[in-house]
Amino acid sequence: MAFEGALRGGGELEVERGESGSLWAVVLAGGEGVRLRSLVRHLCGDERPKQFSPLLGTRTLLRQTLDRVGLLIPPERTVLVTLQAHARYLDREFGDRPRPIILPQPENRGTAAGILLAAQWIETRDPGATVVCFPSDHLVLEEAAFMGHVAKVAAFVERQPKWIVLLGAQPSQPETEYGWIEPGERVGGTGQDPVYGIRRFREKPSKEEAEALMAGGALWNTFVFAARATVLLEAGRECVPALYDRLARLRAFAGSEHERWAGRHAYALAPTVNFSRSILEAYPQMLAVSKLPGVTWCDLGSPERVVKMLTRLGVSAPWLATYTA
Repeated sequence: MAFEGALRGGGELEVERGESGSLWAVVLAGGEGVRLRSLVRHLCGDERPKQFSPLLGTRTLLRQTLDRVGLLIPPERTVLVTLQAHARYLDREFGDRPRPIILPQPENRGTAAGILLAAQWIETRDPGATVVCFPSDHLVLEEAAFMGHVAKVAAFVERQPKWIVLLGAQPSQPETEYGWIEPGERVGGTGQDPVYGIRRFREKPSKEEAEALMAGGALWNTFVFAARATVLLEAGRECVPALYDRLARLRAFAGSEHERWAGRHAYALAPTVNFSRSILEAYPQMLAVSKLPGVTWCDLGSPERVVKMLTRLGVSAPWLATYTA
């Protein structure tokens, strides 16, 4: 089990690595966070994307994500997918701190472009790599337990490389703004934690549907997942060939003086593609889900959800008293 680990004294996960490739992280930070713009403007006084905002304390959402990922995967194997237009926010974010590998996209072409670009970049340099993908706008309270489970799921993928394994969160309410996963038959396990095939996805169900899903044992889709880089690229080639082909052309320019020029041309005519709808939902035969063990997780996608979560946790942020959605 090459990637299973234990907490070190300093709170980091110590990981034993196998010979078939290293464990990499992909952090998605290329969105604009339109739905949270009013809250970000109130808090920061500008139109910055939400991942560069300190909504839950002194650290930005991106910094919280990178610190969480860093419990398991070091910066030199963490790929941050962003936009060229976000360079000024990144400069403020890192300063003199160690930076992850930054892949700035010339345009936003959806989550599929960001994930496939990062998977291709990693696979070119480490063909046996296992990749874990993390959005940059989530709240996770029990971070060590969360990343410990990520390590187990990555180990499962290393042993069973045909699978893309999503992390599913135990729902606390019939949420209508989340994606849901209905688990199917057991396909394996990570220690004592089973891994299930996926019967189907349900995106933003009605209240009645969400209540039925919750009663039936469905899980919230965290959009955190582990897979071999080669498997992600094969899924992209089969499900979204037009996007895959344009990104594949960038391999010929990797590391050259023309790489940035080639990226602009590739993205200029590339389709905008959602990874969940166009790849995950279209490729169910290779998907599985693993349930997070007792971890508080929240997708901070709307001002209402941020306020609700802070209230639930008893956090008294100074801006709460003056903000109205």
